[in-house]
Amino acid sequence: MKTVGLPSISSYGEYSSSNYGAHTLRVDLGPITVWYSYSTPVAFHVNGHSRVVIKNYWSATTGKHLNWIDRKDHKRRVDQETFDRLWAEQVAPLFQEEKPKEPGIMDGIGNLFPG
Repeated sequence: MKTVGLPSISSYGEYSSSNYGAHTLRVDLGPITVWYSYSTPVAFHVNGHSRVVIKNYWSATTGKHLNWIDRKDHKRRVDQETFDRLWAEQVAPLFQEEKPKEPGIMDGIGNLFPG
């Protein structure tokens, strides 16, 4: 598995009191950023890809959180199925073990013929 530094956790949004910061968490881990509304991941970004923000299936408060994340660009929000698919395509591969390449039939054939 690739190594990466410790995650950083911060708050996003425009709450006037830091008491609400735990409801709007942003976690950065290497090339990945995940935004949470309460304990629900509602957006993510992987370097080299566009930010992915889910449609609001919850409350007005989560809607406010989503607006802070995507700056009210509602037309770019995706449904749950698309959100899950994009996570699987963009994030999951970053955590897969790198498998050593198996030797192919042509590997080393150059050693048979002197240069």
